[in-house]
Amino acid sequence: MPLSPTIAPSARTRSTDKIVSAQNAVSLIRSGDTVIVGGFLSIGFPDLIVRELAECYESHDEGTASFGKPRDLTLISAAGMAHPFKGGGMNRLAQPGLVKRFISSHFVLTPALQQLIVGNQIEGYNLPLGAICHLFRDIAGGKPGHASRIGLGTFVDPRNGGGKLNARTTEELVELITVAGKEYLFYKAMPVNVAIIRGTTADADGNITMEREALTIDVLSVAMAAHNCGGIVIAQVERIADVHTLNPRQVKVPGAIVDCIVVADGEDCHWQTFGSRYSAAYAAEVRVPLGSVPPMEMSLRKIIARRAAMELRANSVVNLGVGMPEGVAAIANEEKIADLMTLTAESGVIGGVPAGGLSFGAASNAQAVIDIGYQFDFYDGGGLDICFLGLAQADRQGNLNVSKFGPKLAGAGGFINISQNAKKAVFCGTFTAGAVEAAIVDGQLRIERDGKETKFVEQVEHCTFSGPYAAQEGKEVLYITERCVFRLTPEGLELIEVAPGIDIERDIIAHMAFAPRVSSPRTMDPRIFQPEPMGLREDMLRLPFDARFKYDAEHNTLFLNLSDVHVDSPDFLVRLVEKVAAIVEPLGNKVYCVANYDGFELARSLEDAYLDAVKELTTHYFLGVTRFTTSAFMRAKLGETLARRGVAAHIFESEEEAAEAVRETLPPGT
Repeated sequence: MPLSPTIAPSARTRSTDKIVSAQNAVSLIRSGDTVIVGGFLSIGFPDLIVRELAECYESHDEGTASFGKPRDLTLISAAGMAHPFKGGGMNRLAQPGLVKRFISSHFVLTPALQQLIVGNQIEGYNLPLGAICHLFRDIAGGKPGHASRIGLGTFVDPRNGGGKLNARTTEELVELITVAGKEYLFYKAMPVNVAIIRGTTADADGNITMEREALTIDVLSVAMAAHNCGGIVIAQVERIADVHTLNPRQVKVPGAIVDCIVVADGEDCHWQTFGSRYSAAYAAEVRVPLGSVPPMEMSLRKIIARRAAMELRANSVVNLGVGMPEGVAAIANEEKIADLMTLTAESGVIGGVPAGGLSFGAASNAQAVIDIGYQFDFYDGGGLDICFLGLAQADRQGNLNVSKFGPKLAGAGGFINISQNAKKAVFCGTFTAGAVEAAIVDGQLRIERDGKETKFVEQVEHCTFSGPYAAQEGKEVLYITERCVFRLTPEGLELIEVAPGIDIERDIIAHMAFAPRVSSPRTMDPRIFQPEPMGLREDMLRLPFDARFKYDAEHNTLFLNLSDVHVDSPDFLVRLVEKVAAIVEPLGNKVYCVANYDGFELARSLEDAYLDAVKELTTHYFLGVTRFTTSAFMRAKLGETLARRGVAAHIFESEEEAAEAVRETLPPGT
């Protein structure tokens, strides 16, 4: 039975003075305060309180606020939020004199505040979404700031502007430091006076649950940051419960750190997302059936998405950006490979079907929804296998700009966190900007009209992704367009693939401000340009047997890929030994071996046959063997199986560790 959004009689205790009107809550905000507004884009926005703050400033009555009208506020929003109605959301606060400084990762949905920054009327900072969320947590913990390698080499780096957006903005919020011989960016902490957050249900003590919210976002970190700085915490909720009736495991913000509870009293001030008043699927109350989704129409968008989808691998953890990269999800569904990977969003969603538009960040049928700060812990620590992000502007060094174009201020959002630490970064977009028209004739791509603006420029205006930094770190980076594919090298962009029917000079280099490296580029897969499905599921799951063996003559090492092999017949083991013999015997010497056991399965009845095969290989063909798998269970099981025959397992977690173990045994100079 739904709780009434009123105070039950039994809830009237000494704590009921926390439940106040929006006007009374806002009256506690003083001029010069630093105010954090919680939420993520269109989700979790405390609309009633922000609306009241704007109206308080607009009012001619100075007596409506306890400390007079608030002026010169420092406004912080991790991801600038907007309302579907004109002038709504954070845009309500874009009034001369009310805001002195705006700090955010994203500005697309806050055009009114964006205009004040571009017009040099207020100070503006663009910082990475993950850095802002982590800074909230560090402020709560009483730390002087947040140290991170996120942003090195980008516009956030103090050597490139430190995230400042106009001439009016002079204070350095980001400092370059060195720790243990490595460069870091230090995002400085600041006192927080007010936190404005949102939840679903509160009791009179101020405990808050979020059962009807699409995300948990960073409400706890935001509230703790304000409370531990001696500030106030104002929370907007839908309803009030009796004290001691909330499940403590569902309480996301404890009442001890909440000062004011404001009950949303209007239908239009507590939408679950700005695209949906309420979706039970977004709140994980129900799982929705996934009907048959019609395939994408053949277009430039589909060509790009198809080529990008070829980079997907089974069992990978993936992030898809907004815009062009969203097509990758459509292709994954069309090719029936979506179940082979885990999609994530920076909002904290893991698994499920991502929502788009004004509900971006939410998901149906999610596996988990975690706080956004923890999602960025996962991203920053290298948890993503691959990311697909937009390609707005690139230069010869592989730098990308998606954040600022002349007077247009988009903001980096989570782009920097995601692209910098994913194991592979794939940037997707049309080759030129504007109305590109093309046709496919007999499997050949024909460009009929190019966009007016060049995307591949000599130097990007705003560096959101640093090519040199990525190259230095050895990151694999691709730039995928409808007509060609580039990869990042230490020397800059190299053209590696060209669509059938495309002339390199006429259709590619003539529309670039620089000449990329060109060294025998191959033709893009012809399946991309045909109407029927490409068969990616079969490609992904059925690696040809011979392709599982690769010999590195320089290091005398055989790389054996047993990933996703399910051995249920002795025939595979016989073929395995025969193939190794065919590779090694002509060499006239034994070799080292690095074996990938990710996803490997062995029928229990074949364990003895498997061990016999291993014994034969190690006796006749291998100088030494190292094995790796990311599964801790598989490492333990495989180690136990090999130990029963007295075989040294040498099992590692990654290919890098396994290969390094082999290199340590090689003779000097090998």
